[in-house]
Amino acid sequence: MMVSLIQSNYMGFGSGIVVPGTGVSLQNRGHGFTLDESHPNVVAGGKRPFHTIIPGFLTKDGAPVMSFGVMGGNMQPQGHLQTLVRMLVHGQPPQAACDAPRWKVATGMAIDCEHTMDPALVQGLRDRGHQIVPVADTYMDFGSGQFIARLGDADDGYVAASDSRREGQAVGF
Repeated sequence: MMVSLIQSNYMGFGSGIVVPGTGVSLQNRGHGFTLDESHPNVVAGGKRPFHTIIPGFLTKDGAPVMSFGVMGGNMQPQGHLQTLVRMLVHGQPPQAACDAPRWKVATGMAIDCEHTMDPALVQGLRDRGHQIVPVADTYMDFGSGQFIARLGDADDGYVAASDSRREGQAVGF
């Protein structure tokens, strides 16, 4: 059994409102809306603000293979892609894929990358015209993932990974 869950309050503490007696803080995903009637994200029925709560679940032939998620705003889809390619194409175990250096599309030809990225790769991107910005603080900029993957049949067990960029842990019981 696996569950994919992404916890997010958005913008740090979320709305700043805590439900009395519970300690539960409310999210503020509505922050992406505006009252400006000329803006595409004006508050209106049937509309959704841009947000990135995208827990993932991987299946193969209808059977569960892995629950996963990379939190971190617009890094979420990029982190999902990077970690899945490392596991599914390059055969890395979940923890290695989770800990590997990440990059992030910024604006125009700019790419942010973790300072641990292979210097030859960074230079190759520069040679192709990309503007590379090494980022030393990876806490907020490159996401944080957790993964639970099935090892073959259900009797074979599971392997889990938790990103070293933030607090968290992978737990089985």
